[in-house]
Amino acid sequence: MPLSLKTPRQAAGAFGAGCCDVGWREEMFRESDAPMTPEEIEKLPYRPCVGIMVLNAKGEVFVGQRMDRDYDAWQMPQGGVDKGEEPRDAALRELEEETGITRDLVSIEAQTAEWLPYDLPHDVAPKIWKGRYRGQEQMWFLLRFNGTDDQVNIQTEIPEFSSWRWLAPAEMLDGIVPFKREVYTRVVKEFSEYL
Repeated sequence: MPLSLKTPRQAAGAFGAGCCDVGWREEMFRESDAPMTPEEIEKLPYRPCVGIMVLNAKGEVFVGQRMDRDYDAWQMPQGGVDKGEEPRDAALRELEEETGITRDLVSIEAQTAEWLPYDLPHDVAPKIWKGRYRGQEQMWFLLRFNGTDDQVNIQTEIPEFSSWRWLAPAEMLDGIVPFKREVYTRVVKEFSEYL
């Protein structure tokens, strides 16, 4: 059963359909909405990011519903790697920032062998991160959640999710936005021995 958080910002759709997977921090958006060509976007670098697949004792995956979406968009926790930060530390920090799950409640079981990139749709890339990135390149971590559901708290300082639930890995893939689906499929395949 999903747990839910409803806020005025979520009800208003936050930034609407233009924002995809960066939360709703205003500093991430361009000051100008000047269009960019697909060729210009393809020359941009990827933003370094971590993704976190959290499994409960039943082998189900944690997913959260994006607060900044007007439609049913679900994803696993993820976020940028700060300058000088190790990806492992970024994963634990992002997990706590987005879910309230602290590092003492999880054990790291695996990480992907390489960084997995995805491109944002061309109509979205110019609008977020001030048009500096074409998408994200993610290092994924598989974490086992050793706590209880009441220790999950999406009412964080800067909430990213309006609700959350545990889903079977195959079911989780069905609810992911199309431009992330290939990366999520690769993550599930790479972590399959743990699922």
